[in-house]
Amino acid sequence: MQTPVNEFKQALKNKRPQIGLWMGLANAYTAEICALAGFDWLVVDGEHAPNDLRSIQAQLQTLAAYPASHAVARVPLGETALIKQYLDLGAQNILVPMVDTAEQAAQLVQAMRYPQDDGQGGVRGMAGARASRWGHYPDYAQRANEEVCLLVQVESREALKNLDAIVATPGVDGVFIGPADLSASMGHVGNAAHPEVQAAIEDAIARILRAGKAPGILTPDRSLAEHYLSLGAVFVAVGLDTQLLMRHTTELAAHFKASVTALTPSKGTTY
Repeated sequence: MQTPVNEFKQALKNKRPQIGLWMGLANAYTAEICALAGFDWLVVDGEHAPNDLRSIQAQLQTLAAYPASHAVARVPLGETALIKQYLDLGAQNILVPMVDTAEQAAQLVQAMRYPQDDGQGGVRGMAGARASRWGHYPDYAQRANEEVCLLVQVESREALKNLDAIVATPGVDGVFIGPADLSASMGHVGNAAHPEVQAAIEDAIARILRAGKAPGILTPDRSLAEHYLSLGAVFVAVGLDTQLLMRHTTELAAHFKASVTALTPSKGTTY
């Protein structure tokens, strides 16, 4: 058995659009449903969802049965030891929130990589673990640095100011624009649709592309997602499992509650 090629990383490198979904239900059962839907990538969210290492591992194991849907694991913060644990669980694609400077990005690159004499070595601790399938991938230690994929989130005024330097950091494979936190940082809390925020997003996508890296973003607005794709965004998440469940259950309940109300006879009505 050989360490598999990271097809998601290759897609980003070749600028092949990847359509994704955010998973916040923290459950392997629902992760399988999302994988069967046919998305190119699925975020296992460790920042805002009630995930721990064991639930993340369970979802990674489930998604491994559906190789067309690539798992992207989001850590709650860019901490070296935590990134090591996510990688050891078998995550190849790591998404890190709140990256504001090139120095932070460089530290994350180091956290993602084993020490090697190739000029790209890092500080990741060596272990057998699930990433190497407990040694069944005999070439894992030699191939891991090539196959891991680092995605950094740019979601503040400070990050936009430093975007060119962040994108130019060797080892950063993609830059994800976080609309919600970015809009808050720009003084438009809860209003990512504000023209100032949208102008900043469009400018960021263009700057990331000029640097030869892959831009990514999340929006459940279909028209906006299509717009970002037309601008060259490569990895675009077009929905959230929690939001899909909330919206559809609310709509379904409201429909039938309204129907029952309309069909309920008035008092005194006889049949």
